[in-house]
Amino acid sequence: MSEIVHDLAVLAPVGRLTTWLDAHVPQLGDGPLRTALLSGGTSNVVLTLQRSGGDRGGPSMVLRRPPAVPPPGAENGVLREARVLTALRGSDVPHPTCHASCDDPTVIGAPFYVMDKVQGWAPNLRDETIHNEPPFDAMPYTYGIPFAIVDGLVALANVDYRAVGLGDYGKPEGFLERQVDRWAGQLASYKQRYAYAGRDIAGYTEVEGWLRRNVRETRHAGIIHGDVGTPNMMFHYAPPARLAAMIDWELSTIGDPMLDLGWFCGAMRDERWDDVTSGSGLNNPDHFPTRQELARYYCAGTGRDPAEFDYYLVLAGFKSGCLLEYKVAQAAAGILPTKTGEFFARIVDAAFARNARFVERLAKGL
Repeated sequence: MSEIVHDLAVLAPVGRLTTWLDAHVPQLGDGPLRTALLSGGTSNVVLTLQRSGGDRGGPSMVLRRPPAVPPPGAENGVLREARVLTALRGSDVPHPTCHASCDDPTVIGAPFYVMDKVQGWAPNLRDETIHNEPPFDAMPYTYGIPFAIVDGLVALANVDYRAVGLGDYGKPEGFLERQVDRWAGQLASYKQRYAYAGRDIAGYTEVEGWLRRNVRETRHAGIIHGDVGTPNMMFHYAPPARLAAMIDWELSTIGDPMLDLGWFCGAMRDERWDDVTSGSGLNNPDHFPTRQELARYYCAGTGRDPAEFDYYLVLAGFKSGCLLEYKVAQAAAGILPTKTGEFFARIVDAAFARNARFVERLAKGL
């Protein structure tokens, strides 16, 4: 996949940003500001901030903002991230501390927030595979990574979202009942937004139909991360696998938290049907526990019923496929490299094909 070029002078104008940091993040220090690109993807850009010299030099922090050409909802998503991270302060959920956020586009040209730089390592995506740092790139340590992530999901599901000030952060009433329309509408919106002709995605009709026939009543409400995967997690350096922080909260909301587990487990092995997930993920599924192992572990920590889990697997796969198609649309419009579009098209196609096979088995009761 081709790298996206980011102009630091455009993304973080030092003069205006320094003035804002002096007023809102004094703990960063008061020396000359240095910025550097930490990561720059198609969804958001992360810059390091360091001030040294002067009367005091502070710790390194990071600034998170949308890219120059943001995807749908990215600017609002950054501010939502800042809000949820602020609300989680003091909770058991591993997360970066958010120091301040800015909704004034005249400062650096887009909304942004500043948070602590987490000490730890994050898996990275290259050559269409997720790679872990040693010793977590080999068994037995790889096997513990999903359990560490589920520990974070359990802690998140057990947060009282009203008590931490997120009572109006989402609309939990009827959340599951709205999901198919929500993501089908998102998929349809790309045609107008990007002048995108769209694609016939094999399996889409079967998955959408099954979800509409099997819609569930929303009975559980909590904070949803929205994009749970190993690249959106940071881990402590030394084994065993322990979560240092859950990052990339732009899809967070209030809804049924078990959807996060379904999203995370979609490409993992199923104890009933190995062929449903074979070769469909960015991680090696043979080095991970099964979907059902993680579901039992999650339910033991949250009190949920493992028998509900299949529905969330299918719904999460539908959401993922509809959402990620925007990168295919952006590539078709020339906003992203062609190879990036081809890569995400393969992910979307695999998600719908996998779930079409899955719902066929569920419908037959095999």
